[in-house]
Amino acid sequence: MLGENVKSLGKGAWQAIRLLGASLRIQLLAWIFLTLIGAICINLYLSFLTANATANLILDQTLMASARVIAEDVTVDESGAAQIDIPPAALEMFDTGYQDRVFYRVITAWGNLVAGFPDLTESTRPGIGEEAVFHDSPVRLLTLYHPLVGLKQQGDIAVTVAATRSGWTAMRDRLWLSDFSKQLVLVLLAGTVTIVGLQRGLAPVLRLRDAVRDRGRERLDPLSLDIVQTELRPLVATLNDHMERVQNQIAAQRRFVANAAHQLRTPLALIAMQASVAAREADPARREEALQSLRTSTRLMTRLASQLLTLSRAEPGSRRPRSDRIDFAATVRQILEYHAEEALGRGMDLGLEADEQPIFVEGDGTMLREMVVNLVDNALRYTPRGGTVTVRTTREGDEAVLQIEDSGPGIPEGERDHVFERFYRIVGTQAEGSGLGLAIVREVVTGAGGNVTLRDATTGGLLLTVRIPAVGP
Repeated sequence: MLGENVKSLGKGAWQAIRLLGASLRIQLLAWIFLTLIGAICINLYLSFLTANATANLILDQTLMASARVIAEDVTVDESGAAQIDIPPAALEMFDTGYQDRVFYRVITAWGNLVAGFPDLTESTRPGIGEEAVFHDSPVRLLTLYHPLVGLKQQGDIAVTVAATRSGWTAMRDRLWLSDFSKQLVLVLLAGTVTIVGLQRGLAPVLRLRDAVRDRGRERLDPLSLDIVQTELRPLVATLNDHMERVQNQIAAQRRFVANAAHQLRTPLALIAMQASVAAREADPARREEALQSLRTSTRLMTRLASQLLTLSRAEPGSRRPRSDRIDFAATVRQILEYHAEEALGRGMDLGLEADEQPIFVEGDGTMLREMVVNLVDNALRYTPRGGTVTVRTTREGDEAVLQIEDSGPGIPEGERDHVFERFYRIVGTQAEGSGLGLAIVREVVTGAGGNVTLRDATTGGLLLTVRIPAVGP
């Protein structure tokens, strides 16, 4: 039981750490504190080095002063030998209250001991203090060479002074703590200012969070860019763009539902009526006629549903953008081959004029094929029997060009701006249709970054031209 409790506590602590680690504020504070701790450690080390060097410099100056006082008190007696009475001032200058011991040695150039400890060694570099161990105590020593006139043999005397380091250690620690405390106060002050600045800097982010969280489900209006700093405005702009795409998608879905409900109501009622007539009819011939009408209405209904679905997919925001690379010329050729049998059955001349080289475009491959299918289907439907439909594909600069020319009735110039509207049909049109074909074409071409134009054909019918950006050579 105890093991399970410990395991449960450990798991809960780990989950709490993970939750804290996922917080932006905790992460920023953690990085700030790590930076401050690193700065404090570096300052601690640098302050120690500075205090150590300063204490060495002061102690070396004291050793030099003591050695100079001793050297200046060395005299030569009547026999020509060096002698000295160590002046108290030379030793008292080391009396700092830490019970440091002072050692000294005075020798001539030829090695005669004048005074002091004979086993005290000289420093390797005259005038520069060095660390050493004397009588099992760590000391710092310094050697001064001083000329002395009147000796039997001319030469310098070597004065070596050494002192234990209790006072030096205390001085170094005082210097270190004094310097470090000042830097620590500065670092802590900087850390406090940084934390306050972090809180103030995160305030706009929290306002943005609250603004998004407090919105109702139906609110998709754009957020103000002024609630955040300059660096976060691209994020707000991206959120606004996302909400605009969601609005477009919702609007597209609503339009689709409304259009579908409007367009499917009449055909469904007609199918129901024809089915009732066929069920009541006793005459086989008239029953067959009613069933044939039912089949025709069902086929038209299926086509309408298919076009409504295609139109919903072609609208902006209704599906994820795709960047398929397709051979536009090959796609047009395949679609014409599919419609060739229908054209032959109606005695129509369906022709293709295309470049031998492939023409590559990028976009939604499925929707681009639907566009071509609708254009060819419209041309075949509105061209009378025995007419001609000519399809051309070519590349002009950076554009892929598709032209469809037919010998049908054409479209009056005053109607050309309206035929791209949904469910719009020219008055008096006899051919079957729902008025969605050119609406689908416009949505697909616009989505691909192109344009579509209508004008009179030389055959008396309609010449429709589609231009979309091409890629590759």
